[in-house]
Amino acid sequence: MMSKTLDTLWYTRCPVPTGLGIALQRGWLEESFAQQHTAIRSLQESNDAAVRESHFDHTLQNSVRHGGNIPAIWARASGRDTRVIGLSWADEIQLILTLPGSGIDSVRDLKGRKFGLPLWRNVQIDFARAQAIRALENALRLDGLEVADVELVDFVIERRHSDEPVQRIDGKADLSTGGGSRNAELVGLLRGEVDAIFLKGAHAAQLVHHFGLQVVIDTGAHPEPLVRANNGTPRTLTVDQHLLDHHPETAVRLVEATLRADEWARAHPLEARQFLARETNSNDFWVRRAYGEDAHLRLRTDFDPTSIAALQDFTDFLQRWQFIPATFDVRAWIDVAPHEQARARLHALAA
Repeated sequence: MMSKTLDTLWYTRCPVPTGLGIALQRGWLEESFAQQHTAIRSLQESNDAAVRESHFDHTLQNSVRHGGNIPAIWARASGRDTRVIGLSWADEIQLILTLPGSGIDSVRDLKGRKFGLPLWRNVQIDFARAQAIRALENALRLDGLEVADVELVDFVIERRHSDEPVQRIDGKADLSTGGGSRNAELVGLLRGEVDAIFLKGAHAAQLVHHFGLQVVIDTGAHPEPLVRANNGTPRTLTVDQHLLDHHPETAVRLVEATLRADEWARAHPLEARQFLARETNSNDFWVRRAYGEDAHLRLRTDFDPTSIAALQDFTDFLQRWQFIPATFDVRAWIDVAPHEQARARLHALAA
């Protein structure tokens, strides 16, 4: 199908390591689409709350999203006509945490103890709660326990993630969101209201250091991929079907810019980590702690069989815990054509 000219491409991503994020920071997306006179606009910086909310429900036509897979899975399960055009797997720390002196020295010690969970009451999909339960369940099962063996304590949060638009600092979007309410369960832990909580990524690494928290287990470091599979593993690169149907060239250019960023990061480790630090509202030190010394090598966007299997397993988990109305076949959700065409172009240019 011939690709029509697209006036505006809307994009959104999470404050996590992705090739799309680097491509945006380096200006490659704007550079690529300037040739076809397409404006690049950020959902999260829009003054329209409905536009910002599309970061979670993917209702905005002609938009792309690269980030945590829970909102993408929820949108698909809820009837949004979207497709996955790439998967990336950047392992990160996924920590079950307690306070020193709690008596919780291993996962088995969690039995009968209070575990704090966020409960975002006014959001379409509570991805923070889902990822915490996933890590907790996976950790407990390693020791023959189930979530029912611990006491779940909810920390209710009334606001929404998209209540306020993202602001720009020094020309770059500040993707930090939620303010203090993001840490409601952490406050509960520090006050002694619960015995353990879950935190992940660069944010978790900093908080562990600042508050002297004790790590019970890092499920993000487990050798079994399905134990590590969670909201960020794998991350989904998704577009709406309308964009694929009417602007297929746009989808190819998106993947091409993402693959170009992946390749650049592998060859420029120091600069890549600096870009990742900006994406995660952190610095090089915490990027290394959260994503590893080889974080620059973990941005590969492809359709690795392990990523597909993990995405299916996690989708089934979300249905089992009733975060989504029904599970579905993730392979049918994937469209490999833009990725194949983008790879062919890059190989031709390198030849």
